[in-house]
Amino acid sequence: MAQPAGDIARGPWPRPGEVLRLLAPAPGRLEATTRIALICALTTLVTSMYGTPFAAISAYVVFFMIRPDRVTSIVLSIAMLLLVTVVLGLIIVIAIFCIDDPMWRVVWMVVLSVGLLFLTSASKLRPVGAILAMIVGYGLDELGIAPVGELATRALLYAWLMVAIPVGVVIVVNLLMGPAPRKLASQALARRLRLAAQQLGEAGTDRAELTACLREGSQQIATWLRLSKVEGSTSATDLAALQQAVASTTAILMAVDLVAREPQAHLPAPVATPVIETLHAMANMLEQGGYPVDIELRLPAGVALPPLASAVATELQSAIVHFAVVDNAPAAEPEPPKARGGFLLPDARTNPAHLRYALKTTAAAMFCYLLYMQLDWSGIHTCFITCYVVSLSSAAETVEKLTLRIAGCLVGAALGIATIVWVLPAMTSVTELMALIFVGIWLAAWVAQGSPRIAYAGFQIAFAFLLCVLQGAAPAFDLTIARDRIIGVLLGNVVVYLMFTRVWPVSIAGQVDAALAALLRQWETVLRTARTAPRRMLAAQAMAQQGALEANVALLRYEPTWVRPESEWIAQRRRALVELEALEGPLFLIAEHTPDDAPSQARLRGVAERAGVSGFAIDTGAITTPDTTRDALLALADERLARIARETPDAVPKESLTHAPA
Repeated sequence: MAQPAGDIARGPWPRPGEVLRLLAPAPGRLEATTRIALICALTTLVTSMYGTPFAAISAYVVFFMIRPDRVTSIVLSIAMLLLVTVVLGLIIVIAIFCIDDPMWRVVWMVVLSVGLLFLTSASKLRPVGAILAMIVGYGLDELGIAPVGELATRALLYAWLMVAIPVGVVIVVNLLMGPAPRKLASQALARRLRLAAQQLGEAGTDRAELTACLREGSQQIATWLRLSKVEGSTSATDLAALQQAVASTTAILMAVDLVAREPQAHLPAPVATPVIETLHAMANMLEQGGYPVDIELRLPAGVALPPLASAVATELQSAIVHFAVVDNAPAAEPEPPKARGGFLLPDARTNPAHLRYALKTTAAAMFCYLLYMQLDWSGIHTCFITCYVVSLSSAAETVEKLTLRIAGCLVGAALGIATIVWVLPAMTSVTELMALIFVGIWLAAWVAQGSPRIAYAGFQIAFAFLLCVLQGAAPAFDLTIARDRIIGVLLGNVVVYLMFTRVWPVSIAGQVDAALAALLRQWETVLRTARTAPRRMLAAQAMAQQGALEANVALLRYEPTWVRPESEWIAQRRRALVELEALEGPLFLIAEHTPDDAPSQARLRGVAERAGVSGFAIDTGAITTPDTTRDALLALADERLARIARETPDAVPKESLTHAPA
């Protein structure tokens, strides 16, 4: 039967063996890690040459600018610099009124922090909003240290350089060695084709990597292709062909997934061998920078296949032969124009969670600020910075990340203190310092570029390591500074944890129900869509939605008992995900074979009813005549659902489990 996918069946924390697996090499991980380490090392060189303060923060913000491709990294860096410029300009204006008045300075810190954090939660400013809020707060704090006009102006200039220096390095490095989005898209497609060939050739192998590819969806690959058009490396004709290739790859993976899971769908060697050879040849073309056209795949006609295997063979042949063939036929009904999202999220004005997030993070930061000011212990000012760096939207995420934060902080602190004691005293040049930063950040970035289950620890390792090693514009050996900064980081983590689990704690339950209803509607759209390429892209989106929903349901175990929903509610949602995973393969192949199929939509309606999802209903589709392939796929779907019902009776509502007749 379909097993709980993703993290649903895992324990709260990675086991030792799983940690090793999470640290194993993955496509693109080495390149991204090396690029981050190099940029941080070069940033350290520039800050050391010019003696600018905040060297540790300058190196750390690199982690928030780097993306897998060069275009997004450069655009995000420039956007961040522009935003920081505007914000610091605003601070200069505000400084005129509050530079000599500590009370008004604190008031403006609160107002600007709440505003920027609200935009972080409720707008497209999310990737960099918290960092901007941190810069604003830290900039106003520096005004209190230097309440003289010229000194304050110079402090704000250094705050601008704190971001401008890494931005400049990011742009140069990415222009010279950043991966092109077209190359990343081609490599991703080639990897998926080779994975499909491997699964076809080695029946019974672990399908974890195949499942991971399906759960990733195709949105990232499609985005890379659009970016390649923007930077001029892909023509409009090639873009259309490659977008078709993305859709075809989804169909290939879905068909192969059915082969990997169902013995009756296995293809005999005379059928599987030409498919495998063709997939490898197509992958070679993609890795060389092109894409396959005019593909011929002739399957032996004399091999008798059972209905499921026949459906898989037909789907594979169709997807491979038409791999990059663009369907220019006009749609039967013109598609409605897609609504363009604005800067603010749709619920920005109605969802109180956005404002509460801003208030909670600001309250935590201001508590830390007032604490170290009253204690006259400026060495722990990192608690103020930490509140902005680690703030998350829900109680579950806060609890889940707490252990990663503390573990990462302790590891980074240990590396930093060991470096101060045994390595820094022997250094005599900035080149050696750059090499040290490169090695330390490389280790942290390797963790940060991995699975979400450990990535957050990588950010904390880098943060603590940089705060210990880069105490100024030049190497320093003061262990007291390192100690105080680490105490500040740990204090900030504890304050954020208490704030987000005790004050307006937010459960993920509401997001789960909304996402589950959206996922069911997405599959309904897949079943109703007549055109092949759009249907496959919608299916890929549904698979990605399923993966995100599985991650959210897995987070429920971290919620405090006073926030977490009832166990019966959780069991129903987990079962709904298992049922949808069981249905996705058969329903996709039915949609490819017979769009707008009424019995298929009835299965979706049954999942919604058993999960208790309110406000969701599927209209009856077209009544279709009996068909061997469709009937075999429906029978497989019903068999899987029945097996789930037998093995998870505690999650079955009192109503009987019924299915519409095929």
